[in-house]
Parts: sequence; C-alpha cells; structure tokens
Amino acid sequence: MIKEAKLEAERILKNANITAREDLYKRKEIFEKETQESRQELRHLEKRLSKREDNLERKIDILTKKEKYIESMASNLSNKEIELGKKELQLEDLIQEGKNTLFRVSGLTGEEAEKLLLSRLEKELEKECVHLIEKYTKKAKEESEKNAVSILCTAIQRCAANNAVDNVVSTIELPGDEMKGRIIGREGRNIRAFEKATGIDVIVDDTPGIIVLSGFDGVRREVARLAMKKLILDGRIHPARIEEVVQETEKDIEQIIQETGKQTSFELGIHDLHSEIINLIGRLRYRTSYGQNQLQHSIEVSNLAGIMAGELKLDAQIARRCGLLHDIGKAVSSDVEGTHALVGADIAKRYDEKPEVVNAIASHHEEVPSETVYSVLINAADAISASRPGARRETLEKYVKRLEKLESVAMSFGGVESAYAIQAGREVRVIVHPDKVSDKSASKICHDIAKEIEEELEYPGEVTVTVIREKRVVQKAK
Repeated sequence: MIKEAKLEAERILKNANITAREDLYKRKEIFEKETQESRQELRHLEKRLSKREDNLERKIDILTKKEKYIESMASNLSNKEIELGKKELQLEDLIQEGKNTLFRVSGLTGEEAEKLLLSRLEKELEKECVHLIEKYTKKAKEESEKNAVSILCTAIQRCAANNAVDNVVSTIELPGDEMKGRIIGREGRNIRAFEKATGIDVIVDDTPGIIVLSGFDGVRREVARLAMKKLILDGRIHPARIEEVVQETEKDIEQIIQETGKQTSFELGIHDLHSEIINLIGRLRYRTSYGQNQLQHSIEVSNLAGIMAGELKLDAQIARRCGLLHDIGKAVSSDVEGTHALVGADIAKRYDEKPEVVNAIASHHEEVPSETVYSVLINAADAISASRPGARRETLEKYVKRLEKLESVAMSFGGVESAYAIQAGREVRVIVHPDKVSDKSASKICHDIAKEIEEELEYPGEVTVTVIREKRVVQKAK
C-alpha cells in the first residue's frame, strides 16, 4: 500500500508539474501578448509625436532613447505608467513650444489666431449659405411662378364677365320736340330748377327727339334720369313739381341701392354685413372707373379671389368678402379725405370687419404693406379685372396724351437717344447712346425712369420700362 501510495504521489506530482508548466506557458503567452499590445500602442504614440516634431531632430533622438528604455522596462507596469506620464508632460511642453513658435512667427496671440480662424470659417460658411439660398430661392421662384400662372389661368377661365362700359351721360327720349320747350320753361326756370335739384347738367340741343343728362355722379345722374322720365310722363313740369318728383325719386333710388347691395351679397354668399356697408355696395352700381362699372368690377374681383383661394386651399369665403369690399371707398362722397383704399379700410374697421379684410382693402393699391395672403390675392384679382380686354376705356385724347407723357418722361434723362410707348402704353422702350451710357448706367436709368413714371403719371395696371443699349460697328470692305 505504501508503494502504491508513493507511485500515486509521484503520478500526482508529475501531473501537477505538467499543469504548472502549462499554466506558466499560458501566463507567459498572455504577458507577451499584453506586452506586444503595449508596444504597439507606444509605437502609435511615437508616430504621432514624430509627425508633430519632424523638424526637431534632437527631440526625436530623445524619444528614440526613451523608446528603447521603455521596451527594456516593459515588464514593470509601474515603470511604464511613470514613463507615460513623463512623455505626456513632455508632449504638452512640445505642443506649447510649437504654439509659442507659431505665435512668435505669425505675430499673433492665441485669441487673435482663434478669431482669425473663426472669421475665415465664417466667411466660407457665409459664401456657402449664400450659394444655397440662391439655389433654393431660384427653385422656389420657378415653382411659385408655375403655380401662380396655373392658378391665375384657372381663375380667368372660370370667370365670365360683362365687357360693356358705362358712360357719364344719359340720353332721354322725348315724345316730341315741343317737350323740349316745356322742359326748358319760361326763361329757362324749369331747367334751372331741375339742375339745381339734381346737380346734373341738362343738355338740350338741336338733336331731334332726345335730351342728354350729363354728370359724373352716377347716383345723381340716375335720380335725374328717372325723375325726368316721370315728369315727361306726368306732363306737369314746373319748379315745385320738379322738386317733389326729385325727392320721391331719391327715396326710390335709396331703396334700389339697398336692394342691390343685399342682392349682391346674397348672390356671392356673403352674410352678416352691416347695413351701411350694404348701402355702399349698392352705390357702386352707379359708380364707374375708366368706364368700368364698379359694382361689376367688385363682383368680378370677389369671384376671382374666391376661385384662387380655393385653388390654394384657403378660406374662399374670406377671399370673396375682401374682393367685394375692396372698392367701397369709391362709394363715399369725395368730401372725405384720403384715397379710396384707405377710406374703405377705415369704413370696414369702423363696422367690425376682420383684420385680414381691412388689410386687403387698405393694401390693394400697395399704399400699406400686405399682411396676409388674402391681400395678395385681392391685388391679383383687381389687376385681372381691370386689365382684361374691354373692361376699361379712355378717350382718344387722354390716351394719346398719356403715351406722349410716357415718352417725354423717358426722353428727359441724359444719354437717351429715343423712346417709344408700345402695347397701349403698358411698356416703354428706351434706346440709349452706347458711347455715353454704360451697362451699369443703363440699369440705373431704367430704375430712375420707372420711379419717375410712378410719381408723375396716373395709369391702370403697370408700365414696363425696357432700356436697350446696343453697340454696332460697321466697316465696308472695298
């Protein structure tokens, strides 16, 4: 048993020795691996340092010696940490020394160098931002122009309007020429009483069977027309009767105005309007601008604005309301100070209309800035209604004078050779002397002419100014 026990002990001792050797070998491999990784890490750090210190040979020699020293002392981890600490301190010294060298060479402090770098980066970023802004702005403009053209075409195609224009005179047919004498009265007292009561001029000439009522106030002219018809049918024409009939007719016209306003708002689906605003809408029936009836114009603008608002997924009800009310300032007496846009906005505000409606009325001639998209829609709809063919007209004399004035304004600038008003006065072509005017000067002249036209002339729509500078060189070969 003792012998077997000795043999077993020797076997166990042998196995233990083998296990110990294997464990020692594994530990040695792990240690060598860790040492190798540490060496690789150190080499990586040395490469980074060598790149930063490539111009300092003395420092490279020191780092090489320290590298050999670190490799020889790699088995001692505490020594390795101490050496790494020293190397970090030296690296900081070298970096600081490099910074000091850079500051000394450049003549800048750290804060100045930082500001210089940031300013350069800021300029580069600013250029990049400008480029991106121009790119996307151009893209947005192209898309917006396409969409705007599509919306305007849709609105114009769906809008059916009356092309008739109104005059500032009314013609009354007479049953006979002897009625002219009765209308004039003894020593002209009847006609004077009629003109005084109505404020309208009565023109009795040699034209057989008719008389003409002339006046710029549409309401007064309509009162005079209806009153004259009543007097002719009644046959009793004298100052007292004239005054009575005119008063009765004025009451009838007020009723017609009120009914017209109600009917118009009902047809457009616009409700909750104040009675005074309804009255002003009705008065637009007897108001014209360049021969265009203002009530029809307001209805057109309302319909156009509603159509465009629908295409843009906006509130078409508000757009139609803005369009109907945009010219109510024209129905107010001319004694009220201010333009019709500002007067109309003041009236709308007084009767508790919404802010977007008030702004659309005030800004439809760009007298105040547009604050909502509805203001822009009203501007577009107003321009479409006013500029469509047949909507407005001018006398030949006014038309010719406006064209001549356009050309004379353009010719008043230095360097202009000739100027031509084309497209019914909606464009002015200006030709300048190429030897006297440069390209930059041509742009300034174009801008100045446009500003001068805006200040000096009155016109519907807009006028395009085109300046042409052309240099021609001709030589004949003989």
